[in-house]
This record gives sequence, structure tokens and C-alpha cells, in this order.
Amino acid sequence: MTARRDEIAIIGAGLAGCLAACFLARRGYPVALYERRSDPRAGTAERGRSINLALSERGLDALRRIGLAEQVMTDALPMRGRMIHPVEGEQQFQSYSAAGDRAINSISRGALNNALLDEAAALPGVRVVFDHRLVGLDPTDGALSFETPQGPVAAKASVVLGADGAGSAVRGQLLAYGLLDESVDFLDYGYKELTIPPLGGDFALDPDALHIWPRGTSMMIALPNPDRSFTCTLFWPNDGAGSFASLTSPAEIERHFTEHYPDVVPLAPNLVDDYQHNPVGVLGTVRCTPWQVNGKVGLLGDAAHAIVPFYGQGANCAFEDVVELDRCLDECADDWLAALPLFQRRRQENAEAIATMALTNFVEMRDKVASPVFQTRRRVEHALERALPGRYVSQYELVSFSTTPYAEVRRRVRRQHRVLGAVVGGAALLLVGAIGAALSRGRQE
Repeated sequence: MTARRDEIAIIGAGLAGCLAACFLARRGYPVALYERRSDPRAGTAERGRSINLALSERGLDALRRIGLAEQVMTDALPMRGRMIHPVEGEQQFQSYSAAGDRAINSISRGALNNALLDEAAALPGVRVVFDHRLVGLDPTDGALSFETPQGPVAAKASVVLGADGAGSAVRGQLLAYGLLDESVDFLDYGYKELTIPPLGGDFALDPDALHIWPRGTSMMIALPNPDRSFTCTLFWPNDGAGSFASLTSPAEIERHFTEHYPDVVPLAPNLVDDYQHNPVGVLGTVRCTPWQVNGKVGLLGDAAHAIVPFYGQGANCAFEDVVELDRCLDECADDWLAALPLFQRRRQENAEAIATMALTNFVEMRDKVASPVFQTRRRVEHALERALPGRYVSQYELVSFSTTPYAEVRRRVRRQHRVLGAVVGGAALLLVGAIGAALSRGRQE
């Protein structure tokens, strides 16, 4: 059992790391929060690397537990549905919930990170150390080695938590020791950010929606910001026709957007400059096992299970990790040797479930949302939710507006679809029978 006086090291002062520091400090642990970057509150964000977050119930639940939800939500913009932008024709709004009253919340990753960092740094027992890049970790005794601008630094901790993202240095150290297995599945898609500035001092698009330009094998989305701009993200193939590699000159860029995103061109005066100078990010799914070694080193958030961003659940899932770890520490009386394996047993199935759903949702967003069949299915789902409140709930609502475990969401949705299929099949048989009987009577007459 780890005594309360023993320091816990958290590697990574991003969203999950800062939240974990808040939870552990409230449990009475001294915490050292190490970050390889300089203090993000003192600098400017890297160009084209924001990816706004869609904060939903799982993330809000975690923030409520540390009293930060209300503050964070002052800068959030609720999005009550998707606004679909076809190449031609009118935009179409698709509500996220049956009643139209629920919303996911657009928020700046940087603003949320800074709020969490402020909260963690203000807590007794938390020290935040910047410009420390982890280069060595002994998983047997918690010895740590860092590279800093001032030279090498050594430290030690009773427990080390890796919350340092998809490219986790902690996971890399465990991998080097042969203590875990890892797989990283990259999509042959990347992402690039663009900006739609305010128009006449107001939003250029409806701020109450997440905007989607579905184009079959690619798409663009746009999320509103408090300054009345929109952060747009292109999700395009890396190679081939209509890919990032295929567009290089200003004329090619302008021609492609005029053909495929005609309503965006007049709203984005810096489109070509953004496209040419903002980087292309990679998209992939990280899986590894185990997530912990001997109760001494553990992984959480993207360090353990990074997912693609197409369900808006990356940060929400990482926050839920922290809540579950806190629950496991409660149940195990702060015995890390018992708590970390319990945490993995409870979360790994759920992490795999949301990873699968996120990949499936990519296909839905870039292709299916514009199809009449998909739109009819959504209307039927919403009708069932209104007719059977609490008994029939769509997958989207269960994922975004509840804390039902992700794996249970998948099981429940499969049960609902089986029942619905049986009902529809039964109704079809009755209809066929009725038609057959009517035709028989007609022949007899």
C-alpha cells in the first residue's frame, strides 16, 4: 500500500494528466506533474493543432466531481445536432436527441487544458514541472530520468502514471523493457485545420450545430468558438485523388474547394494560406496490454488507448478513466498493487468498445449522414425514443448523454436492434399475410 506521504508522478500535463493530479491531490497525495512542453499558459498555440473538443456527459461528470464544470462551461458552445452541407441544395439539421434539448459542447482544447492546469497547480501538494522530457524509467523502483534545457534531471516516485498521449514516452519505456505489447493502427487519412472567421461581427454559420460536409470518402467538419469563428477540420485521404498529397498549388486548392465545398469558399478568406501552412496530422488507434506493471507504473487516457476523433469521445473517455481510477483506489483502500489491475479490468473492454464505435462513426459522418436511408432511420429512432422513453435509447444518446459504460452501450444497442428487427419482421409478415388473404378473397369473388 502506498502511504499518503509518497509522491505520485504523472507524466503529461495535458487534459488527463491535469485531471488525475486534481483527483489524487484531493485524496491527499503529493503529486509531481511533469510536462515536456513549456507552460502552455505562457505561449501561443501551435498553428493548426487545436482540434476543438466536443465535451459531453462523461467529461462533464468528471469535471463536476472537482467543482470545475460550471467554470469550464462558461466558454462552451452547445451544439444540439449536425448541420449537413451538401454540394448543392439546402442545409439539413439533424438533432442529436429525440426531444432536441440535449447538446454536446464545443470547447477549445487549449482553454480546457489551461483551466485544469490552473486547478491542479493551485492544489496543496501539487508541483508542476515544465520542459521535462522523459527519457528513462525504471519500472521496478519508479526512478525517472528527464532531459531539460538545464541538462539531465533524475527523480523518483512511488507510483508513475503515464498520461502523456498517444505517443506516450511511459508506454515506450515499458515497451523497451518488454513489459507490454502494443499495436498502433493508422488510418490512411489525415487531418488539417482551417478557419472560418466571424462575418460582420457574428457567426458565419449556425453556432448551435456541428457542421459536416460529407463527401463520401472524405469530409470536413466545423465547430464554433466563443470569438464567433469556426474551427474547421478536413479529414481527407493522405494519397490519391482528392487527397492532401494531390493539392499543392493555390489554383488547385481553390478549384477543389469551389467544386466540393462551394459554400465555404466565400466564408474562408484565408483558406489557401491555412491549407498550405497548417500541418497534416495523423489519425490512428493505439492498443496495448497490460496497462500497468506491478502496481508501480500505470497508463491512462490516450497513453493506454488512443482512438480516432469521430465520436468526439477521446477526452471524455480519458476523463472517465480518471473517475474510474479514483473509484478503484476507494475500493482498494489506496492499495495501488490492487487498484491498477482492477482499473484495467474495468476499463479495457470499454476502451475497445469506443475505439470500434469511433471508427464506425467515421464512415457514418463522411458518407451515410447525407443518405435518405440514414435520415429515415434516425427519424424512426427518435420516434421510438419518444414512444418508449428510457426503454429505447439510441447509441448516440447513450454514448454522449449518459455514463453508461461503452461496452454496455454496444450490448444494449444490439439487443434493441434485434427486438426492432423482430418487430419489423413480424409486422412485415402480418402485412404479407393480410395482402395474401385479400388477394385470395379477390380471386374467390
